[in-house]
Amino acid sequence: MEFFSLLGNSQKLDGGAMFGNAPKAMWSRWIAPDEQNRIPLACRCLLVKGLAVNGVPGCNVLFETGIGAFFEPALRERYGVVEDRHVLLDSLAGAGLTHEDIHAVVLSHLHFDHAGGLLAAWQEGQSPRLLFPNATYVVGAAHWQRAAKPHPRDRASFIPELQQLLQDSGRLELVEGEHSKALGEAVRFSYSDGHTPGLMLAEVGGVVFCADLIPGRAWVHLPITMGYDRYPEKLIDEKRVFLDDKLTRGVRLFFTHDHACAAARVQRDERGRYGCADELPELHGSLD
Repeated sequence: MEFFSLLGNSQKLDGGAMFGNAPKAMWSRWIAPDEQNRIPLACRCLLVKGLAVNGVPGCNVLFETGIGAFFEPALRERYGVVEDRHVLLDSLAGAGLTHEDIHAVVLSHLHFDHAGGLLAAWQEGQSPRLLFPNATYVVGAAHWQRAAKPHPRDRASFIPELQQLLQDSGRLELVEGEHSKALGEAVRFSYSDGHTPGLMLAEVGGVVFCADLIPGRAWVHLPITMGYDRYPEKLIDEKRVFLDDKLTRGVRLFFTHDHACAAARVQRDERGRYGCADELPELHGSLD
């Protein structure tokens, strides 16, 4: 089993929105903003090659797909998407695969910066089209319901056509518990509601995909939340339980939005504050 951190299309978003009620004097020490107050953000995906699933070895599982390149040019500019090509496909090629080689795609949630990479790059006059034709799409059942009936506050975070495309594929699995049929005991799921109802957190081989519960190293600090989070106080409570568990069991955190760090271990200082140790800028192969 090998782990690869794969970069998708990157973004630049308002730093104030990304750090909620934290003052700029604090967060700008962690990530320097540009002249428009935007900070660099990765849309990083986790590829596990050679995973044994339900007794079958050699499966390729992709955790999330990033924002992709599905936006038409005006929306790409609005949401700060840097590249116009589908960067994830290039990253997959660097790991020796194409999107057709992926057996399962696991989605923590369906916000466009996590699921947009499921779609082919925008072409004028072309309808949205799903990639990964041989993969099972694994989505949390509770979040699926949220995406079907979003609140006005987060409706713009979803891709209107995506749910129907996933249903029509015939390869969608909605997960309710700790395990999915597609991945069996190889991947364990837990859930969070603070960022969005039904956020699904996947743990595989001693690594947990933190998604938007903890977008990067700065958000490991317990009080730090995003302006995009639905229920910040609930998220903080969930984050404390999550971090305590990963610290106790030695599970690595995998960050999707940290522009410079792919994974790290949890630590606590003498005052009980959470932080990161053993930071890795990328994953490329075995973690042993």
